[in-house]
Amino acid sequence: MNDAEIIAQVQAGDTDRFGVLYDAYFPRIYAYLFYRTHDRAVAEDLVSATFFKAIEGIHTFTPRKGTFSAWLYRIARNTLYDHSRRRANAKNLPLEDAERTPGNGDVEKEVADRDLLRKVSAVLGTLSPVQREVVVLRAWDGLSYKEIAEILDKSEASCKVAFSRAAGNFRATLQ
Repeated sequence: MNDAEIIAQVQAGDTDRFGVLYDAYFPRIYAYLFYRTHDRAVAEDLVSATFFKAIEGIHTFTPRKGTFSAWLYRIARNTLYDHSRRRANAKNLPLEDAERTPGNGDVEKEVADRDLLRKVSAVLGTLSPVQREVVVLRAWDGLSYKEIAEILDKSEASCKVAFSRAAGNFRATLQ
């Protein structure tokens, strides 16, 4: 069963079916929020708020206007922005401060990985906010340009150009 069929059932009153969408999208939305907050508890709270808003607003979703995935990411993005505005001391942590999985004992590789993360973080810091968001949504979240355009309320072409320019910055810096 595809998203549209499940959403139609939820919109018709079978709200228990929303659990299927929750199970399918929870990992992606959690990752999206965690890599922007670098805090498990905050990411979990924001995911809960995102899905709560989604279930409350599911009657407003129209498949012909875009994908459910993009609609849900937009809710997550807005929830994150609302959270950031509420936090007076909100700051953008460097990418390398994200929680790491325990090492496998290959110290040389771990040092090289940390060095690469520092370089990537430095390049991300030089990008415009739109370019940075496009790169993260495309590279880390694996979204299509169409989905990114829907989330950011931009054209698909402008997202492709932003990604291309950012990729040029990465190539120039990391070579």
